[in-house]
Amino acid sequence: MAGRPQERSRTIADVAARAGVSLSTVSRVINGTAKVDEALAAKVRAAADELEYTASPLARSLVLGRTNTVAVVVPDLENPTFHGVLRGLSRAAARDGYHVLVADSAESVEEERILAVETRRRCDGIVLCAPRMPEEDLRRLLRQLDPVVLVNREARGSSAPAVTADYRSGLTDLLELLRADGHRRLLYLAGAPQSSSNFQRLAALRDFGVLHPEVAVEVTPCGVNFADGHDAVDRVLASGATGVLGFNDLVAMGLMSGLGERGLRVPDDLSVTGFDDIPFARYLTPPLTTASVPVAELGEQAWHRMAELLGSRTPGHTILFRPRLEQRGTTGPAPASPGARP
Repeated sequence: MAGRPQERSRTIADVAARAGVSLSTVSRVINGTAKVDEALAAKVRAAADELEYTASPLARSLVLGRTNTVAVVVPDLENPTFHGVLRGLSRAAARDGYHVLVADSAESVEEERILAVETRRRCDGIVLCAPRMPEEDLRRLLRQLDPVVLVNREARGSSAPAVTADYRSGLTDLLELLRADGHRRLLYLAGAPQSSSNFQRLAALRDFGVLHPEVAVEVTPCGVNFADGHDAVDRVLASGATGVLGFNDLVAMGLMSGLGERGLRVPDDLSVTGFDDIPFARYLTPPLTTASVPVAELGEQAWHRMAELLGSRTPGHTILFRPRLEQRGTTGPAPASPGARP
């Protein structure tokens, strides 16, 4: 026996016929694009309810000229820091009726550029979270993406608003903490070479070296994730450093794992610091000394800037959050004889 024919979806024309009004009147009521007599509007809404009509999101976006969606491009979704930024941004956007589309560039500058252009075509605006590309390339790209907001990166010569953390002062605080504990040989495990926040950290190291020539500070390439920190153990031990500054908390945690496998104790044999204060940094054994960045607030403020741009308003000024030093259990006095490590 033949199956029962599927009932077709209701259209705006069906609603207009049921309500006895024109197509344009139905469109204005559904999309809220113009003032409609309340009696007519009530008839349209009643007809739509009776027919169980739901406006197509795609059709609605074409009529209104917007999608109520913004995109966010991040360099690494494995990093909990970016989760915090996304949480703050998406919750703030949801309160204003917007959705957030997320893309991960996997630390690739070229992929970042492609994702930014492609996602911008599908949404009303884009947030670039810590873009890795060179300054000149970034400025050219920003002109194609408007409206755009930057997180953890500023672009000189561009009007794009930015919200970021002061990574320079954050690392300076960690350096001063280790110096006060008597450490005179320090090692910095550097992050992604193209990272703006890594540039700021390197600037802090240069300033610190000028002010404190009695402290030797070495820089070695590392990376941004747990495995990078874990793989750096041999270089750390060969350096003779008594204090190590990880690019971020993941690097610091990976290093601590590798040190534990070698029978070394933190902070008795080696002091370790991270950066960002990801949610589980305080629950390590021992808890991680780090510089705390208010990542959810970064995301929320980025949305406020985007909302102002979407509303054709002048966005607020660039915000620079100073990280807060969290002194915990992974730092302590420099060991008397670091050469005696197991």
